[in-house]
Amino acid sequence: MKFSATRETVLKPLQAVIGVVERRQTMPILSNVLLVVKDGALSVTATDLEVELVADAAVDEGDAGEITVPGRKLHDIFRALPDGSKVDVSLSGDRMTVKAGRSRFTLSTLRAADFPTIEDVAAQQTLELDAGVLRQLIDKTHFSMAQQDVRYYLNGLLLETDGQQLRAVATDGHRLALAEVALDKPAARSEQLIVPRKGVLELNRLLTGDGTVELVLGSNHVRARVDGLRLTSKLIDGRFPDYGRVIPAEPPNVLMADRDLLRQALQRAAILSNEKYRGVRLQLQENSVTIQANNPEQEEAEETVELEYAGDEMEIGFNVNYLLDALGAIDGEQVRIGVTDGNSSCLITEADASSVKFVVMPMRL
Repeated sequence: MKFSATRETVLKPLQAVIGVVERRQTMPILSNVLLVVKDGALSVTATDLEVELVADAAVDEGDAGEITVPGRKLHDIFRALPDGSKVDVSLSGDRMTVKAGRSRFTLSTLRAADFPTIEDVAAQQTLELDAGVLRQLIDKTHFSMAQQDVRYYLNGLLLETDGQQLRAVATDGHRLALAEVALDKPAARSEQLIVPRKGVLELNRLLTGDGTVELVLGSNHVRARVDGLRLTSKLIDGRFPDYGRVIPAEPPNVLMADRDLLRQALQRAAILSNEKYRGVRLQLQENSVTIQANNPEQEEAEETVELEYAGDEMEIGFNVNYLLDALGAIDGEQVRIGVTDGNSSCLITEADASSVKFVVMPMRL
């Protein structure tokens, strides 16, 4: 195997896939990336057995071939070379040589035949949508995914299509985020699949441009193609909770607030909240809310925010981080918060749109 290219040509696909390469691996070959040179193109593949990323680049081919090399070392070498360097890469026996100007690096290799790749996704249907739209769906929901929950099906993001819409839902059992978008081309069938946390975060990292992303939904995998990159992720085999039962239908008490004013007041009060439980108390009164926080050192914070509210007077506690995450994911200037009583979940939406919903459970303080 032999090829030549500029530093930037090879660095771009390496940067795209390197996030999947774990620093500590039980299998040595998973620390490597698979390089395949064929028909004037270089293909770079990385996998952790759950998520696979493939990126392509055009190179000057000397000899076609394939091999695996240590991923992070190769990435660091190309990143450290001077801008615009012409790089020659060649394979001799079980050693790969990288030459650029007066620099020369020799890397160990492992056989390409031993590298685990996902060739076939048993496609059940394919969706096409704008990359920016998919990125927005993920941005507005992914923070509500659980982390290492024993209920493994919560450690991921639900993607659901009912034919006309694509919906993303995430919950950790204490809060829930839902976002949906209408599909330009109706889906062939209704479907639900749970994408694991790492697959979601890697996909979001790749959705930087404004092109079209092709989502291939399979029985055990989901595959996304965008801008010469291909991400394949295993799916979580489990049943996602019936989230519809968690979303309050029409909370009787509704407050309308300036999103930034409320967010800033919560951030200030959070400074003196309990570092472990992050609880704040909201006292709702006519056209105002008083936010209170305290901690084991007997320190206290109190903020009063003017807003539109004509409902019942009540006191309700929340994890301030959950409220801040929801407010941070809302685009509009005004936020609508519906509450039933001091022991029920609140529903947070944009003032004039219902395509994004956040549910936060109360805390006992």
